Amino acid sequence: MNTRQDGGNNRLDDAARAGWLYYVAGNTQDQIAATLGISRQTAQRLVSLAVSEGLIKVRVDHPIANCLDLAARLKSRFALDLVEVVPSDPNSSSTTIGIAEAAAAEIERRLRSPTPIVMGIGTGRTLKAAIEQLPPMECPQHKVVSLTGNISPDGSAAFYNVIFTMADRVKARSFPMPLPVIASSPQEREMLLNQPMIQPTLALAAEADVTFIGIGDLGPKAPLYEDGFISESELKALQKAGGIAEIVGWVFDREGRMIEGITNDRVSSASLPSREKSLVIALAMGERKLPGILAAVNRRLVNGLITDERTAAALLASI
Repeated sequence: MNTRQDGGNNRLDDAARAGWLYYVAGNTQDQIAATLGISRQTAQRLVSLAVSEGLIKVRVDHPIANCLDLAARLKSRFALDLVEVVPSDPNSSSTTIGIAEAAAAEIERRLRSPTPIVMGIGTGRTLKAAIEQLPPMECPQHKVVSLTGNISPDGSAAFYNVIFTMADRVKARSFPMPLPVIASSPQEREMLLNQPMIQPTLALAAEADVTFIGIGDLGPKAPLYEDGFISESELKALQKAGGIAEIVGWVFDREGRMIEGITNDRVSSASLPSREKSLVIALAMGERKLPGILAAVNRRLVNGLITDERTAAALLASI
């Protein structure tokens, strides 16, 4: 018997019970302590553990007036089909907290539909954080397709490609893109994309009813560079050419125009689905991503946005 493991499981059981008593049953920490026969301090620690371990999902079920107002103004100003604005934490520099939870709720809502849909999935830190918030689900009626390759330059699995995590969570038919994120040459890219096993996945991605993507900035700590997909010289070349951000590897400038050549002619990702026929939702917030978000909504690279108050206000002020 693994006593250590059993002890850990028992503590998680206690944490789940304390979390349920606090968040669902509405008990105070003193009441939880009395119910479980523990001290108030232990009850407090167990409730905190329940949240930190993801045993309890806390969602605010009340419309916040300023968030609703900002969302309505963004939707009108940029002709977006879906906008959700979450509260900002003035003490946090995170680019995922809040919008990851909101995105998870939107993804879950779509997957709860009994009507079959095709869901496109991009990549990135925010999307990974959102997928990790999803509860276990059984969704055999849906198809989930990756828009981007899942192989890093060294041959390992791309860490922020989320298709396999999602497949495990929601038990839907999943379609990965077994390709490098960026091919070694335009010729290799063309050869890879023309493979018989890849063509159906590309066709399915183009038919997605709803797609969730992240927006990566192209600053000194650009995700494409930090994750090893492009070199420092390629990053500088993209910056010199006017590149400010990327979506599933496709780099664009402040006007939302795709950069010619450099790495864009080697990206193995699928094109974004039609914004006229489907919903493409960006999950993005923060000052570093602001130019990319603005370009994406102005150029209608996306027609949906989940962001926070500060970013929403900055987008509106930039007009």
